[in-house]
Amino acid sequence: MISAAGVTIRYGKKTLFEDVSIKFKEGCRYGLIGANGSGKSTFLKILAGIEQPHMGVVSVDKGMRIGFLKQDHYEYENVTVMNTVLMGHKELWTVHEERDRLYSLPEMSEEQGIRASELEEQYADLDGYEAESYAGELLEGLGIPSSIHQEKMSTITGGYKLRVLLAQVLFQKPEILLLDEPTNNLDIKTIKWLEDFLRNHTGVLIVISHDRHFINSIATDIADLDYNVIRVYPGNYDDYMEASTMAREQLINDNKRTKEKIADLQEFVSRFSANASKAKQATSRAKLIDKLKSGQIEIKPSSRVSPYIRFKMSKPLGKDVITAVGISKSYDVPIFNDVSISISKGEKVGIIGTNGVGKTTLLKCLLKQMEPDSGKVEHGASMSASYFPQDHKDGIGQDAATLIEWLYRYAPDGTDTTVIRSMLGRMLFSGDMAQKNTSVLSGGEKSRLILSRMIMAEDNVLALDEPTNHLDLESIEALNYALSLFEGTVIFVTHDREFVSSLATRIIEVTPGQVIDFKGTYDEYLEKEGAEFFKRAAGGSMLAKN
Repeated sequence: MISAAGVTIRYGKKTLFEDVSIKFKEGCRYGLIGANGSGKSTFLKILAGIEQPHMGVVSVDKGMRIGFLKQDHYEYENVTVMNTVLMGHKELWTVHEERDRLYSLPEMSEEQGIRASELEEQYADLDGYEAESYAGELLEGLGIPSSIHQEKMSTITGGYKLRVLLAQVLFQKPEILLLDEPTNNLDIKTIKWLEDFLRNHTGVLIVISHDRHFINSIATDIADLDYNVIRVYPGNYDDYMEASTMAREQLINDNKRTKEKIADLQEFVSRFSANASKAKQATSRAKLIDKLKSGQIEIKPSSRVSPYIRFKMSKPLGKDVITAVGISKSYDVPIFNDVSISISKGEKVGIIGTNGVGKTTLLKCLLKQMEPDSGKVEHGASMSASYFPQDHKDGIGQDAATLIEWLYRYAPDGTDTTVIRSMLGRMLFSGDMAQKNTSVLSGGEKSRLILSRMIMAEDNVLALDEPTNHLDLESIEALNYALSLFEGTVIFVTHDREFVSSLATRIIEVTPGQVIDFKGTYDEYLEKEGAEFFKRAAGGSMLAKN
């Protein structure tokens, strides 16, 4: 349905991918994976025709429509939510607008009446009469209730704007569907709905996502962008991990055996090349050595690198860490009311719930970064906390600085710049990258820089609000492992099911009606709550706060 032949992209001296040839087959759902900066998003834009490769071509079967998820939150500010979705089908929207224009005329000429009749026929052929109903189903599935479908996009929050743009691309019913991080800003319930929807896609689906559970749920194949090329592995992400590891180990073992055989042959050649009676055998073995050397497959270094993350505590933590008694918080509506929570040393608390329901507000109240309207929060005497904010602006700040300058601000007195450089190197900012300006960092780089500050602080409580949103899979796994080893207390907000399932020892679910505190793992919580967890209100507040 869609294929790339000899596609090459270079930026200066850096090659993202070279001579990539790949065909994406009908009925297959591909998870496109690779390290941050490897070129996944660029490749998707090339397939969509938004960017052009330096070399090579993309071919699309005749009549195939391509749907590409846009990331511009503010493109449709003066358009209603419903019309934003309908605009996704360009042909239908063009007919819709001309049809409405003609019907709005005080009188129609005979020619205009004939045109209106033609438009009605086209509108019916394009399923226009069912369009609003279908668009409404998509919006509600993505957690946008019918009560705001006729509101302008400018009235809803950024996270919900992205949901509307996702509904827009799904509404097109494209044969070729290209999605770049579609689960960003989606809660657990909505991600599950999206998984179910995408599993029914019958064309080609290519999706980039850092959500391991999501990729495992939908992918029939994994397209791995590494070594500047793309290789396709059948199965989901777990299957890929097993197959790629085995393939690399097999290649290493084969090369090792070949080297051993070459060494044995070389010994014979060295000993007997000057011996007239065995010169023919030595020459034959020398030719075999050349053949074996030319047949060896080079094992290239992977573009994947994992940051080295380890959190230490500079001072021990007492038993009682955070005690909240009867806290309440409201904005336009109540967020939570009369909540009492006690968090102890060593707990790993996952805060979950639908978007806009108040997870971040609860976390900030527990950290005393925000005052509750009533009730009180007390911290243990030895408690010191590091905070990873959901909005990187809060974590990095507005002042431009080099990475070395920025991290030095948070270093203990007397810290040498070599220590700063070492820390940055551990977090994949080596060499000249340490002189990079904070204003030009990608989302993943900003996340790793904030984590660098948290490591250096050596606090005994770590609070993280959606830490996996911009990290690649390798960085997520490194962070997950580091937090599992941490001996202090961890409190985190997340929609990443793999992350919460593998890490949390306690679940706090924030709902529109109550805060549920469950002392147990995420899987135990789902087993107890059953289907009720996924039936909870899809809402939370979607209206933008001015």
